[in-house]
Amino acid sequence: MKLLQLKNVTKQFGGLMAVDNVSFDVERGSIFGLIGPNGAGKTTIFNLITGIYKVTEGEILFEGIETNSMQPYRVAELGITRTFQNIRLFKKLTTYENILTACHYNVRYGLVDAVLRNKRFKAEEKGLLAHAEELMNIMGLEDRRDVIAGNLPYGLQRRLEIARALALRPKLLLLDEPAAGMNPDETARLMTLIKEIRDRFNLTVLVIEHHMDLIMGVCERIVVLNFGKKLAEGTAGEVQANPKVIEAYLGEEEVVVC
Repeated sequence: MKLLQLKNVTKQFGGLMAVDNVSFDVERGSIFGLIGPNGAGKTTIFNLITGIYKVTEGEILFEGIETNSMQPYRVAELGITRTFQNIRLFKKLTTYENILTACHYNVRYGLVDAVLRNKRFKAEEKGLLAHAEELMNIMGLEDRRDVIAGNLPYGLQRRLEIARALALRPKLLLLDEPAAGMNPDETARLMTLIKEIRDRFNLTVLVIEHHMDLIMGVCERIVVLNFGKKLAEGTAGEVQANPKVIEAYLGEEEVVVC
């Protein structure tokens, strides 16, 4: 079943064609990859999906709902969350506080409940606290619970950003270069983690990444972009064997996107 659909999506900034007539479908429960060099349009597509940018032409559908005209907060309410190339955390809050803050996005109790601290408030707060602890443990951050986020090692900041995105209980998780700045061991652990969180939370995951080992290792389907256009689409094996992809990105000897 299709969760996300891009249909002939185009985005122009003045005379610059950042995304040019791109179409693809993301199946529910899949891990889907977007690859391409800097400037290929990958992050622009994320910004279009999340409502930060508006499409110039074409349409984006999430669970059959057209999202072109929605504000970012409305798109988030549908169940789409993301991480960013440049980590965006509350740097002066602790690891736990960062996650808990995101958990409160979907609270159902009202202001009166919070002031009175009634049963409804206490029951929901208990659930939110437990969810924050669960995410911290899943992401391997339990030993850094009270560490200020800005003092965490870079790789753990990446994990914290993913945990915070998961706290919103999304249906679709967008990961923008989650392995950036990670060493090979950290990247390998991240590959396993992406699969685990997909299965545990019944998520669909859309990944932008320059690390070809990660993309080829976790993604069931991949779209290759070049200068805003879709160059190819297929499984990891199909993309690796595609002559156009080899010529444009992978080269003949090294499997590297640069």
